[in-house]
Amino acid sequence: MRWWDLDRVIALEHALFPDDAWSRGMFWSELADARHPAATRTYVVAETPEGRIVGYAGLAAVAGTGDVQTIAAARDHWGTGLGALLLTALLRAATAAECHEVLLEVRVDNARAQRLYTRFGFEPIGIRKGYYQPGNVNALVMRRADPAQNLAEEIHG
Repeated sequence: MRWWDLDRVIALEHALFPDDAWSRGMFWSELADARHPAATRTYVVAETPEGRIVGYAGLAAVAGTGDVQTIAAARDHWGTGLGALLLTALLRAATAAECHEVLLEVRVDNARAQRLYTRFGFEPIGIRKGYYQPGNVNALVMRRADPAQNLAEEIHG
């Protein structure tokens, strides 16, 4: 993901998460730490041949722990494997950053995403009450140890 992708990313963000979408400033802040020698962020986009952004994802990697900051796929790409490809890209980035674990938060009411994360070896470890605002929706915290383990098999699983 680069700065010139932000208009399209933000449009998709607002379409998918109308109540708790990230602001332009939040994306800018993340991208500011993505492209320098000591970068701790990795952000990717999925784009159609026509230039439509249909997905994006971001990872923070600090002190051996990766944290999925965001991951999203356009509704018309649900069920196509795009989410798995985006998550795989993040796990590869975590492996390259020598992370020994990856954490994420997911809305407790997002069963589709939870199934994807479970398929990739993430396990529930806790709840963050009222994490998603302004709706005051709880987040399920999930953890995957050893992001490199069995990665090739999970993509096709």
